[in-house]
Amino acid sequence: MKRVIILNFLEASKAYQAFSEIKMLAAERKIAGDQMAVVTHEKENDKFKIQDFIDFTGQQKTAKDSFIGLLIGLLAGPAGMLFGWLTGSIIGSVQDAEGIKNAQNIFTNVYEKIDAGATGVILIAEEDDNRPLNQLVMTELQGEISRLSYEEVEAQIKAAREKKKTQQEEEAKKTSAEEVPHKEKPAENNAENDNK
Repeated sequence: MKRVIILNFLEASKAYQAFSEIKMLAAERKIAGDQMAVVTHEKENDKFKIQDFIDFTGQQKTAKDSFIGLLIGLLAGPAGMLFGWLTGSIIGSVQDAEGIKNAQNIFTNVYEKIDAGATGVILIAEEDDNRPLNQLVMTELQGEISRLSYEEVEAQIKAAREKKKTQQEEEAKKTSAEEVPHKEKPAENNAENDNK
Protein backbone atom coordinates (compact mmCIF):
# COMPACT_ATOMS: atom_id res chain seq x y z
CA MET A 1 0.00 0.00 0.00
CA LYS A 2 1.33 3.41 -0.98
CA ARG A 3 1.76 5.79 1.95
CA VAL A 4 2.63 9.38 2.75
CA ILE A 5 5.29 9.00 5.44
CA ILE A 6 6.21 11.95 7.65
CA LEU A 7 9.51 11.79 9.50
CA ASN A 8 10.34 14.31 12.20
CA PHE A 9 13.51 14.80 14.20
CA LEU A 10 14.81 16.96 17.03
CA GLU A 11 17.72 18.17 14.88
CA ALA A 12 17.62 19.41 11.28
CA SER A 13 20.89 17.58 10.50
CA LYS A 14 19.17 14.25 11.18
CA ALA A 15 16.47 15.04 8.61
CA TYR A 16 19.20 15.52 5.97
CA GLN A 17 20.93 12.32 7.13
CA ALA A 18 17.62 10.43 6.84
CA PHE A 19 17.11 11.85 3.33
CA SER A 20 20.54 10.57 2.29
CA GLU A 21 20.15 7.13 3.88
CA ILE A 22 16.61 6.58 2.56
CA LYS A 23 18.01 7.10 -0.96
CA MET A 24 20.30 4.14 -0.22
CA LEU A 25 17.36 2.04 1.05
CA ALA A 26 15.57 2.78 -2.21
CA ALA A 27 18.67 1.85 -4.24
CA GLU A 28 18.84 -1.44 -2.32
CA ARG A 29 15.09 -1.95 -3.05
CA LYS A 30 14.22 -2.10 0.65
CA ILE A 31 11.55 0.53 0.00
CA ALA A 32 9.80 1.47 -3.25
CA GLY A 33 10.00 5.26 -3.17
CA ASP A 34 8.05 7.65 -5.42
CA GLN A 35 9.16 11.03 -4.10
CA MET A 36 10.94 12.43 -1.06
CA ALA A 37 11.65 15.92 0.25
CA VAL A 38 13.38 17.62 3.15
CA VAL A 39 10.87 20.18 4.41
CA THR A 40 11.36 23.11 6.78
CA HIS A 41 8.51 24.73 8.71
CA GLU A 42 9.74 28.31 8.96
CA LYS A 43 9.06 29.90 12.34
CA GLU A 44 9.08 33.56 11.23
CA ASN A 45 6.27 33.32 8.67
CA ASP A 46 4.71 29.92 9.55
CA LYS A 47 5.32 28.64 6.00
CA PHE A 48 6.63 25.31 4.74
CA LYS A 49 9.57 25.22 2.33
CA ILE A 50 11.10 22.32 0.39
CA GLN A 51 14.88 22.30 0.93
CA ASP A 52 15.81 19.17 -1.05
CA PHE A 53 13.82 16.86 -3.30
CA ILE A 54 14.16 13.61 -5.24
CA ASP A 55 11.83 11.87 -7.70
CA PHE A 56 12.55 8.12 -7.57
CA THR A 57 10.21 7.32 -10.48
CA GLY A 58 12.41 8.68 -13.27
CA GLN A 59 9.69 11.12 -14.38
CA GLN A 60 12.00 14.02 -13.52
CA LYS A 61 9.31 15.88 -11.60
CA THR A 62 10.44 19.03 -9.85
CA ALA A 63 9.58 19.75 -6.22
CA LYS A 64 7.00 22.29 -7.35
CA ASP A 65 4.98 20.00 -9.63
CA SER A 66 5.27 16.91 -7.41
CA PHE A 67 2.65 15.40 -5.09
CA ILE A 68 4.71 16.65 -2.13
CA GLY A 69 4.80 20.10 -3.75
CA LEU A 70 0.98 20.14 -3.94
CA LEU A 71 0.73 19.16 -0.27
CA ILE A 72 3.27 21.79 0.80
CA GLY A 73 1.49 24.35 -1.40
CA LEU A 74 -1.68 23.85 0.63
CA LEU A 75 0.26 24.31 3.86
CA ALA A 76 1.95 27.48 2.61
CA GLY A 77 -0.58 29.98 3.98
CA PRO A 78 -1.21 31.13 7.55
CA ALA A 79 -2.59 28.32 9.70
CA GLY A 80 -5.94 29.94 10.54
CA MET A 81 -6.78 30.63 6.91
CA LEU A 82 -5.59 27.17 5.85
CA PHE A 83 -7.75 25.29 8.32
CA GLY A 84 -10.72 27.58 7.69
CA TRP A 85 -11.06 26.72 4.01
CA LEU A 86 -9.83 23.16 4.46
CA THR A 87 -12.67 22.51 6.90
CA GLY A 88 -15.12 23.87 4.32
CA SER A 89 -13.73 21.63 1.60
CA ILE A 90 -13.72 18.62 3.89
CA ILE A 91 -17.32 19.12 5.01
CA GLY A 92 -18.35 19.60 1.38
CA SER A 93 -16.71 16.38 0.20
CA VAL A 94 -17.23 14.02 3.12
CA GLN A 95 -20.64 13.02 4.49
CA ASP A 96 -19.87 11.43 7.86
CA ALA A 97 -18.22 12.77 11.01
CA GLU A 98 -15.51 10.07 10.91
CA GLY A 99 -14.57 11.13 7.37
CA ILE A 100 -14.28 14.78 8.42
CA LYS A 101 -12.10 13.79 11.39
CA ASN A 102 -9.82 11.65 9.18
CA ALA A 103 -9.44 14.42 6.60
CA GLN A 104 -8.60 17.04 9.23
CA ASN A 105 -6.04 14.65 10.70
CA ILE A 106 -4.26 14.41 7.34
CA PHE A 107 -3.41 18.11 7.26
CA THR A 108 -2.95 18.67 10.98
CA ASN A 109 -0.62 15.65 11.05
CA VAL A 110 1.78 17.24 8.57
CA TYR A 111 1.39 20.67 10.17
CA GLU A 112 2.04 19.48 13.71
CA LYS A 113 4.62 16.75 13.06
CA ILE A 114 6.95 19.19 11.32
CA ASP A 115 6.49 21.90 13.94
CA ALA A 116 7.38 25.58 13.52
CA GLY A 117 11.17 25.91 13.38
CA ALA A 118 11.66 22.20 12.64
CA THR A 119 12.93 20.30 9.60
CA GLY A 120 11.51 16.92 8.62
CA VAL A 121 11.19 14.56 5.68
CA ILE A 122 8.10 13.68 3.65
CA LEU A 123 8.36 10.40 1.75
CA ILE A 124 5.89 8.86 -0.69
CA ALA A 125 6.62 5.13 -0.81
CA GLU A 126 5.37 1.57 -0.72
CA GLU A 127 6.79 -0.64 2.01
CA ASP A 128 6.50 -4.43 1.91
CA ASP A 129 8.34 -4.41 5.22
CA ASN A 130 8.41 -1.31 7.44
CA ARG A 131 11.33 -2.51 9.56
CA PRO A 132 14.22 -0.97 7.51
CA LEU A 133 12.70 2.52 7.74
CA ASN A 134 11.72 2.08 11.40
CA GLN A 135 15.27 0.92 12.22
CA LEU A 136 16.83 3.91 10.48
CA VAL A 137 14.49 6.62 11.72
CA MET A 138 13.48 5.52 15.21
CA THR A 139 16.49 3.51 16.38
CA GLU A 140 19.46 5.11 14.63
CA LEU A 141 18.27 8.74 14.30
CA GLN A 142 15.83 8.89 17.27
CA GLY A 143 13.08 10.34 15.08
CA GLU A 144 9.36 9.70 14.76
CA ILE A 145 7.33 8.25 11.89
CA SER A 146 3.72 8.91 10.90
CA ARG A 147 2.18 6.91 8.07
CA LEU A 148 -0.90 8.14 6.19
CA SER A 149 -2.89 6.55 3.39
CA TYR A 150 -1.77 7.99 0.03
CA GLU A 151 -5.31 7.68 -1.36
CA GLU A 152 -6.83 9.62 1.55
CA VAL A 153 -4.23 12.38 1.30
CA GLU A 154 -4.68 12.56 -2.48
CA ALA A 155 -8.48 12.85 -2.13
CA GLN A 156 -8.20 15.63 0.44
CA ILE A 157 -5.62 17.54 -1.60
CA LYS A 158 -8.00 17.40 -4.57
CA ALA A 159 -10.98 18.55 -2.49
CA ALA A 160 -8.97 21.35 -0.88
CA ARG A 161 -7.60 22.59 -4.23
CA GLU A 162 -11.09 22.62 -5.74
CA LYS A 163 -12.40 24.58 -2.74
CA LYS A 164 -9.51 27.04 -3.01
CA LYS A 165 -10.11 27.49 -6.76
CA THR A 166 -13.86 28.08 -6.22
CA GLN A 167 -13.14 30.68 -3.55
CA GLN A 168 -10.62 32.47 -5.78
CA GLU A 169 -13.16 32.56 -8.64
CA GLU A 170 -15.85 33.94 -6.30
CA GLU A 171 -13.46 36.62 -5.02
CA ALA A 172 -12.50 37.57 -8.60
CA LYS A 173 -16.20 37.92 -9.58
CA LYS A 174 -16.88 40.03 -6.48
CA THR A 175 -13.89 42.29 -7.22
CA SER A 176 -14.87 42.78 -10.88
CA ALA A 177 -18.51 43.51 -9.86
CA GLU A 178 -17.32 46.20 -7.45
CA GLU A 179 -15.20 47.81 -10.18
CA VAL A 180 -18.14 48.22 -12.64
CA PRO A 181 -19.48 51.83 -12.32
CA HIS A 182 -23.16 52.12 -11.40
CA LYS A 183 -25.28 53.75 -14.12
CA GLU A 184 -27.41 56.69 -13.11
CA LYS A 185 -31.10 56.54 -13.78
CA PRO A 186 -32.25 58.61 -16.74
CA ALA A 187 -33.34 62.14 -15.77
CA GLU A 188 -36.95 61.62 -16.94
CA ASN A 189 -37.41 58.71 -14.54
CA ASN A 190 -36.11 60.85 -11.71
CA ALA A 191 -38.52 63.65 -12.65
CA GLU A 192 -41.45 61.22 -12.67
CA ASN A 193 -40.55 60.00 -9.22
CA ASP A 194 -40.30 63.58 -7.95
CA ASN A 195 -43.84 64.36 -9.20
CA LYS A 196 -45.37 61.36 -7.40
